[in-house]
Amino acid sequence: MEKFTKLGLSKELTDVLKHAGFKQPTEIQEKAIPVAMAGKDIIGGSATGSGKTLAFASPIIENLKSNRNVQALILTPTRELAEQVAMSIRDFGVNKNLNVLAVYGGVNIDTQMRKIQKADVIVGTPGRVIDHLERRTLNLNKVKFLVLDEVDRMFDMGFSRDVEKIINFCPKDRQTMMFSATISPDIDYLARKYTRDAVEIAVKSRVDPTKLKQVYYDVPDNKKFSLLVHLLNKEESNFVLVFCSTRRTVDFVTKNLPLNGVKARAIHGGLDQKKRLRVLDEFKKKCEGVLVCTDVAARGLDIPGVSHVYNFDIPRDSKDYIHRIGRTARAGKNGEAVNILASRDYEHFSDVINNEGVEIKKLELPEVRRVEMVRDDSPRRVDSRSRDPSRGRDSRGPRGYGGVSRGPSRDSGRSYGRDSRGPSRDNRESRDGGRLPRGRESPRGGNYSRGSGDRRSEGRSYGRDSRGPSRGGSDSRGPRRDSRSEGRSYGGRDNNRRPDSRSDSRGSYSRGPSRDSRGGSSYGRDSRSNSRGPPRGREGGSRDSRGPRRY
Repeated sequence: MEKFTKLGLSKELTDVLKHAGFKQPTEIQEKAIPVAMAGKDIIGGSATGSGKTLAFASPIIENLKSNRNVQALILTPTRELAEQVAMSIRDFGVNKNLNVLAVYGGVNIDTQMRKIQKADVIVGTPGRVIDHLERRTLNLNKVKFLVLDEVDRMFDMGFSRDVEKIINFCPKDRQTMMFSATISPDIDYLARKYTRDAVEIAVKSRVDPTKLKQVYYDVPDNKKFSLLVHLLNKEESNFVLVFCSTRRTVDFVTKNLPLNGVKARAIHGGLDQKKRLRVLDEFKKKCEGVLVCTDVAARGLDIPGVSHVYNFDIPRDSKDYIHRIGRTARAGKNGEAVNILASRDYEHFSDVINNEGVEIKKLELPEVRRVEMVRDDSPRRVDSRSRDPSRGRDSRGPRGYGGVSRGPSRDSGRSYGRDSRGPSRDNRESRDGGRLPRGRESPRGGNYSRGSGDRRSEGRSYGRDSRGPSRGGSDSRGPRRDSRSEGRSYGGRDNNRRPDSRSDSRGSYSRGPSRDSRGGSSYGRDSRSNSRGPPRGREGGSRDSRGPRRY
């Protein structure tokens, strides 16, 4: 621990580092800690995983004393990184008893409000910090240290204005440290405007290019997912990251990998924060399985031991590619980055080659069999011959990944009548799976049935060319009468023919409850309230108050 002592760290902190397993400082720590301890502003060019958290946390831990005022503010682009940085500072400053609070969206803001009153260090995302500032539940007047971590990522996510707004809430007499993987013109402008004589520090990536093997496969569009399954089943390592560009694709891959013998977990911005943290924690502890994620996991997350990174989608931004592959080949260990290219990936892959100057070797495509898949983007649909979901033979997933579908097919679905304006143009089955003669109405009335097929379920029956609620005649759009669940039935002009009818019906749109209704409100000839409008024809209602008549 002698090297850490020479950097200006106290024995209290070095003892903690020794207990945590630190042996020697990284390049960014060796260059930035002395400058930070001297109280100077810093602009650091440091890639993910370089160890910069200790670099900016050192002066905060060494110089602050707990006094129930927010004395340090650290901004991060993602919730996971905020939680990780907060946990690291707690661990490093265990002997200082500093109150460190992570502040981000997706969790109860009232709980954060109560804890902020006792916090000495706030680590948060720009959006939630702005929320607290606007609610006046966060006071930054006592801030002595301002850290912007992964500034380029915050700007990519559209937080540039929020970041400037937060900076203006902080005192001018402060120490400012900015860290980013790349120094863009926007970051350079921010540094000139909000730092004083900042020291620029640049370090190399922690990823050893001699330890990292980069390869790619060029596959047909309909075999992309099948190749991923093939490679993962042949994979000897049990600790793998698979990157996708969208949440939808992450869900699709995570849902279908277990069907083909590969255990997988998902993490993306659409999951609630507790679930995301739980998935990460389980993945780190078990050190096995496949974690399928968006780029939210590529920035700042400390996931040691990852041997392989699979790019199922090539990222649009070539910088994100570098951050993705930076998850492997770390700390002197070997790693491999595997890229699966389909036609839509060519442009982005070319940008990676040209902008980042990386060497990626092409491998020969192995013999791949089509695998089973379940589409995740289609509603549950019913085949015309049975009530079981149909099994399409070539379902291609959310973006056409190919495979044999085990889930619902594309051409089944809700039952719409012949002249319906719904998705099905010539669907002849009713909702409960029975076939209907072409051109005839559903037994419950109307060719345009959007309700559930079972009479006991809630649903509505619509006329053949219904475009909205009508006041009478054949254009009635009300729900069918014979529903045994909550529903409404709109009859025709003869809804007052029943002897026990007490309504003063003048038209075909009766709104009173019916005696014959078996659940909910029924509107028909047994109505007890006045109906609206004059009759428009004989075809509007049925004699037995069980739905619209044939037309």
